Amino acid sequence: MIDVSLVRSLHQAVGDRLQVEQNRRRATGMSALAGEAELQFARAAIAGVIREHNEARLGRGEPVLGSDVDAEISEAIFARIFGAGRLQKLLDDDEIENIDINGYDEVWVTRTDGKSVMVDRIAETDDELIELVQTLGSYAGLSSRPFDAANPALDLKLPDGSRLAATMSVSARPLVSIRRHRFKQVEFTDLVDNGTLSQEVADFLTAAVRARFNIVIAGATNSGKTTLLRALAAEIGPEERIITVENALELGLKADVDRHPNCVELETRPANSEGNGEITLPELLRRTLRMNATRVIVGEVLGPEIVVMLNAMTQGHDGSLSTIHARSARDVFGRISTYAQQAHQMSRDVVHEMTAGAVDFVVYVSQDRVTGRRTVRTILEVNGFDSQSGVAASEIFAPDPQGNAVRVDDVAIGRQRELVAAGWQPHNGPGEARWTA
Repeated sequence: MIDVSLVRSLHQAVGDRLQVEQNRRRATGMSALAGEAELQFARAAIAGVIREHNEARLGRGEPVLGSDVDAEISEAIFARIFGAGRLQKLLDDDEIENIDINGYDEVWVTRTDGKSVMVDRIAETDDELIELVQTLGSYAGLSSRPFDAANPALDLKLPDGSRLAATMSVSARPLVSIRRHRFKQVEFTDLVDNGTLSQEVADFLTAAVRARFNIVIAGATNSGKTTLLRALAAEIGPEERIITVENALELGLKADVDRHPNCVELETRPANSEGNGEITLPELLRRTLRMNATRVIVGEVLGPEIVVMLNAMTQGHDGSLSTIHARSARDVFGRISTYAQQAHQMSRDVVHEMTAGAVDFVVYVSQDRVTGRRTVRTILEVNGFDSQSGVAASEIFAPDPQGNAVRVDDVAIGRQRELVAAGWQPHNGPGEARWTA
């Protein structure tokens, strides 16, 4: 274990040197350090500060720290400046799926086997924990995101793709929750291998994407919606122009340059301390209508943006994808209606008619509470609108006794001709699905 107070002191010295260099460059008309140049300068400054610290210890007749300790301190300082501080060790652990921090000294992790355990603290005080989150907010995303008494809630994507949500002032202690994304670049073969879905379902969804049908992925928190969305997006051809719209950048499709060379990421922006400059999800969605997108992907529908999204799906953005929180596949229609009525005072019938004209398929995913296993359970095909019953939808894939989605043979698929044209071949019996590339 290294001396945390020493790391904090040396970190301050390195930060001072970095700030002095940036000020010098600005004063002489040079461009500020950024990117790899800033990282290299920081590494050199860290080495210099540690060397001077050891020289001071020798001058006092004390032993130097040793190369192993020096290296550990160097990495700790670098992580505090550009990474996640002592939190980085948890983020680097591939066996950790979720991290929940209830104050600096109560840190819980959920491992991939579903077990939750308490681990070592990641800060020495709650104030230091808040400072860590503030630092992450300054570097993550497209713009700096404040985290203070005036802005007590923060959502952002960490550099490794994990999603962080933090709150303060509304609870006795600062709270931080981090959801890891173990599959940054995921394909259907990965999900078939881990049992999330069958090859039959993968073939069907591949055809649905290629046939440019609008798909909504539904499920509870942590059910695997974003991972499935990435797999669907992986079937979009490199010739298409994709625009993703998110509250906090999370999907990371732009990073896969080979698969998505023409991808644009749009992220909402919070208001500044004066209450100005906010850019909302509905505003961003409206902008996509003028940006020549062939596909629009909405990371997560949470409220008033639902109406803009439905309009976008019917105004040339065929093949759009999105996720939404819901307790079942059919609950999606009620959730969409609730969002629209709350935000726009629209009637239930109008919302349902819009939904029926925009959404083609709903895919429901869930996580087993005991085993932690995530599976695709249900796929609905939207058939139309009825003033009596609302959105009409047929369950074309239903859960088997083990909870896995399987084809319901006696339920016809209204869009089968388009799916077959996109390469799908309906199976002739259980387990006999075939795929034509």
